[in-house]
Amino acid sequence: MKALVIAEKDALPVWTSVADPVAGPGEAIVRVHAAALNHRDVWIQRGQYAGLRWPIIVGSDGAGVVAAVGPGAGSAAGAEDAAAAGSAAGTGSAGGEWIGKAVIIDPSIGWGEAEGFQSPAGFSVLGLPADGTLAEYVRVPVANLVEKPVHLSWEEAAALPLAGITAFRSVVVRARVQPGERVLITGVGGGVALFAMQFAVAVGASVYVTSGSEVKLTAAMALGAAGGVNYKDAEWVGALRSMAAGGFDVIIDGAAGSSVNDLLDLAVPGGRVVFYGATLGNAPDVLIRRIFWKQLNILGSTMGSPVDFAAMAAFVSSHGLRPVVDSVFSPLDGAAAFARMEEGGQFGKIVLQIK
Repeated sequence: MKALVIAEKDALPVWTSVADPVAGPGEAIVRVHAAALNHRDVWIQRGQYAGLRWPIIVGSDGAGVVAAVGPGAGSAAGAEDAAAAGSAAGTGSAGGEWIGKAVIIDPSIGWGEAEGFQSPAGFSVLGLPADGTLAEYVRVPVANLVEKPVHLSWEEAAALPLAGITAFRSVVVRARVQPGERVLITGVGGGVALFAMQFAVAVGASVYVTSGSEVKLTAAMALGAAGGVNYKDAEWVGALRSMAAGGFDVIIDGAAGSSVNDLLDLAVPGGRVVFYGATLGNAPDVLIRRIFWKQLNILGSTMGSPVDFAAMAAFVSSHGLRPVVDSVFSPLDGAAAFARMEEGGQFGKIVLQIK
């Protein structure tokens, strides 16, 4: 098969021939139709990630058709059935039933038994250490397969997994956003923040966003955001407070850094603040009194369990949501796709059309 291979640190990804994957016990081989990039892939390319190895086929997001299954694989199940049953799709006895199914891939490998947190020992993310989805075929556990929502194109389906599950767990599972609540999503335009906005709007919340781009703010409001501010403006905190009539019931943030105290200030008493990342680094000099005096709920969140993933796919299906695709590249133009991600100008997901 062919795959987009990163040979060493800082090397450009190259579409080249590699060995075909073989399904082991409980595993499946998926013929990838489309795959999407995450910032994680660029960080791995730059050598800025733990557990690096070379060469590596990165990619945590993918959608395709099951081509083969190994011994002990389970039977196919729809996302809605899996969510209702409280377990991930793919439990059963007849592995051959998966073959030919259109699927999306849950990138949380080895989540573990606890719903509340990933396994400290066995958890990993598809695309490192295991080879990922930027290839014609990918090997994954059958337990990580969920049937593709039928209304999504291959490109839209490929855009969903990693950013979608991270956003869904933040908004629905951890924050438990309710209809009518005022929700702030920071840094809209990136994959997780944009999904978080779409999910919160679908729940019925009044959603506000921040961005450093007026173009992205306009695009977000076209998708249902009630308002937004440019965080480069000196008075962005006051502008948001005015828009939300005093503050926010829920704040979803993946940046952290020096703006954390501002977010704590914008949360209403008893509010929930969810952090799913820290792309701007640790927060210096956090004003703890804002947390205890306002009795805030500070929640951490990352990725999601198999139950969460199946529930997310069912949520996307029931609400008819469509992931926003920024651009589509050929795998022959993989280096250009990585450059687009590194520039940070995208609104939505960057997708590679494999077949």
